Amino acid sequence: VQLQASGGGLVQAGGSLRLSCAASGRTFSRQTVAWFRQAPGKEREFVAAIRYSSSTHYADSVKGRFTISRDNAKSTVTLLMNSLKPEDTAVYYCAADLSIILSSIRMYRQYEYWGQGTLVTVSS
Repeated sequence: VQLQASGGGLVQAGGSLRLSCAASGRTFSRQTVAWFRQAPGKEREFVAAIRYSSSTHYADSVKGRFTISRDNAKSTVTLLMNSLKPEDTAVYYCAADLSIILSSIRMYRQYEYWGQGTLVTVSS
């Protein structure tokens, strides 16, 4: 599975961005796909995930502001980010795994496939 993240950019606080993660490979529909982010000097942290069943999971810091969705026909996962805050500034990565269990869904070390990052900068 190869992942390609896109959609990052510069936005003012309160604005919105849409990140996309495009995947190749025949197993996409069965993959759990997640977004993580990493700010300078900080550890990579969980943002959101969507399982093959389309159940979704969010970090408390983004719940109510971010929405993750998937389109299996297009092998794409989208992260819609609203009401952005300066503290959302980070490099955002999409990740996928075929066999990750629910209790590990927020652990970045458990994901097998990674895309390159896309930078999101939120100005105050």
